[in-house]
Amino acid sequence: MKTLLCIPTLNAGPHLAELLPAIRRQTTQPDDVLVIDSSSDDETAEAFAGIGAHVHRIPRADFDHGGTRQLALELYPDAEVLLYLTQDAIPADHQTFEALRSELLGERVGAAYGRQLPRTGADAIEAHARFFNYPPHSAVKTISDARALGIKAAFLSNSFSAYRRSALEEVGGFPRRNIFGEDMHAAARLLMRDWRVAYVADAMVRHSHPYTHLQEFRRYFDVGVFLSHNEWITSTFGRASGEGFRYLKSEIRYLASTDARRLPQVLSRSVMKLLGMHLGRYEGRLPTRIKRTLSMNKAFWTQSLERARA
Repeated sequence: MKTLLCIPTLNAGPHLAELLPAIRRQTTQPDDVLVIDSSSDDETAEAFAGIGAHVHRIPRADFDHGGTRQLALELYPDAEVLLYLTQDAIPADHQTFEALRSELLGERVGAAYGRQLPRTGADAIEAHARFFNYPPHSAVKTISDARALGIKAAFLSNSFSAYRRSALEEVGGFPRRNIFGEDMHAAARLLMRDWRVAYVADAMVRHSHPYTHLQEFRRYFDVGVFLSHNEWITSTFGRASGEGFRYLKSEIRYLASTDARRLPQVLSRSVMKLLGMHLGRYEGRLPTRIKRTLSMNKAFWTQSLERARA
């Protein structure tokens, strides 16, 4: 199956020294590499062109989590497998691409996503988030798992993922003009069409973020906005079935054994997440300029203002 690797980029310079060699070392190489670059002003475009990638530039204001990834399907209509990677997700071994791509050979597997390990130098809070959400055992999810997992059944991360073109096209591709969550949006629709979504623990990348309290708030505000704009997901799959409480208990246990000094932050971070999620769910009552201030994805609200004025 012809495979396209697509990497959306913006000033990826700090990651290139690790990312480019990790891509070149893969035992299974993609047939084509597409970099959709949001008008970087560093060496990103030239560095990727140097390894034979096709660099497609777009205006920075035009970046859209779903629409930009959908562009890859349109630019490469003969690619049967779409492999997506973010610029800060570093393949952790030589078989990472092969392990993920091969999972799509399974019956009715429409999408697969890999395991994310903490980046080098991650602190205990950052590391726990990856260990909790990306366990060491693989799994294949179907629509029937929604009863036990709730919305977690539709979890999928485009930081490192692969899609079968026929499956993705069957459900209409990636959504445009979503604040983010294009991966969960696609996964939910795949499951509803009786496709399977595979989690592949052997396909590993190093990818995590050292979020501050304010960044956690903004991130969860955007999660709340995404869910408020896509209520069909929670009405179909339900909520996270106590996932937040399980996460909290797991985080406390992990920090108690690794870095007990960080335990006081657990409560304050949890409050910020809950507050952000709540405000995001009721964002319709807020002025757009306020939502832009609260959000991590400020460009989404700038585009909303521009559309309203047009």
